[in-house]
Amino acid sequence: MSQETMNKRTIQTKSGKGMSITDILLVGVLLAAGAVLKFFVGSLFTAGMKPNFIIAMYCLAILIIKPRLSETIIIGILAGIVSQFFPGTPYLNLISEPVGAVVMYLMMLIPLKLDIGKVSLKPIIATFIATLSSGFTFLGALYVLFYAGANVSAMPVAVFLGIILGTATINAVIVEVLYIPLKLALGKKVTNDPVQ
Repeated sequence: MSQETMNKRTIQTKSGKGMSITDILLVGVLLAAGAVLKFFVGSLFTAGMKPNFIIAMYCLAILIIKPRLSETIIIGILAGIVSQFFPGTPYLNLISEPVGAVVMYLMMLIPLKLDIGKVSLKPIIATFIATLSSGFTFLGALYVLFYAGANVSAMPVAVFLGIILGTATINAVIVEVLYIPLKLALGKKVTNDPVQ
């Protein structure tokens, strides 16, 4: 067998690899943690759209395990399903969370070096943009339903914008703070981490 044939087989084996059991468990644990945060912090908001910290947790999962696009979409759908267990407009998270997850995935593909010293700012920026994408998708879908005559309540856009921007900021900080410690706890490489 030639060296070229062996190299081809190695590449094919690597490309067929999906998420490991550890990766799947990590996604489950992080989504559950996001659900707990959403429950306790969301209970402080009495009406309308509530902060969704499940977004922070799937952004963190995508950062750490670096799933393929198809796996990223599945993570987004799972996040949307978990969000259905909370009061709010039904089914809209099934649209907004996959969008947020895909945006996070795409942000990881952008080869930007955003560092301050040894600290990468890519997690905070990518999470902020992914949360905004999810929030604006949710808001857009809500207003489409509202103007189509569906039985949904819509608060002023300014209120929603405040919640979306506030959630995006908090999510970005959560992910930035937890990224390195969680990678260390999982025994993943941190030194010179390019956050790609």
